Amino acid sequence: MSPRPPWRLAAALAAALLLAAAAPAAAAERAPYEPAIGQPGKDVIWVPTSEALAERMLAMAQAGHDDTVVDLGSGDGVIAITAAAKFGAHALGIEYNADMVNLARSNATAAGVAERVRFVQGDIFASDFSEATVLTLYLLQDLNLRLRPQILSMRPGTRVVSHTFDMGDWRPDEVSSLQGQRCYLWIVPASVFGVWSLDTTGSGRMPRLEIEFDQQYQAIRGSVILGAVTAGLREARLRGFHVAFAFVDDRGVRRDFSGQVSGMRMEGSYRADDGTEGRWAAVRR
Repeated sequence: MSPRPPWRLAAALAAALLLAAAAPAAAAERAPYEPAIGQPGKDVIWVPTSEALAERMLAMAQAGHDDTVVDLGSGDGVIAITAAAKFGAHALGIEYNADMVNLARSNATAAGVAERVRFVQGDIFASDFSEATVLTLYLLQDLNLRLRPQILSMRPGTRVVSHTFDMGDWRPDEVSSLQGQRCYLWIVPASVFGVWSLDTTGSGRMPRLEIEFDQQYQAIRGSVILGAVTAGLREARLRGFHVAFAFVDDRGVRRDFSGQVSGMRMEGSYRADDGTEGRWAAVRR
């Protein structure tokens, strides 16, 4: 066999070197994306949420089959995936980092819930998340406060759960702790602030009443006009769109009202200490 010409040996060596150089690059392209704890993002660094804490957050919100859970800054997708896998909810994750979005989609497929979970690449401050019945967050307090006006405009009764960070002077309805970490629950309250004209029917029917509410988030108080007397409301409570209050009338009879708020109207049932009862409805003036 005759020896190879020098130019052929050089070409073969160059080809081998190119293949050797390309191999690590090809391997890197095939390697799955692995986020690093503390890596910077658009608004926050990434710190994972444990599955146990995700479960507690969703349990606080009483998430279920009829819910749409939206996770803002969804990262690797653990909260949205847990919502689907453990609570049967439909879920949407909004995440700015496109690599994280792809990772979350892969994780949802591996968990067998890809048909119940969507992940989209987007800016949480430019996204519409009004479809949520449960909203979850793991952001910073200043980001929560930036989102707070939009959250308060959501449908009354929407449950909001935040990992670690609160909402300033909007006091939570529940605080839970797990393994040294806190999570907070708020229920978006209906608006009842102002003056309402209230009518009653039934055996305890009264003349039309004027009721006035003061409100700070879900905390309410108020008064009712009874002829020449303005009586304070007792045990006034607001939880989402559910409202309750009581007052003692000019005959010394306590009357307890409970019902639901729907925009400019609220209605429900009442019962009095003297055994009378009936229905009531009120319209905001």
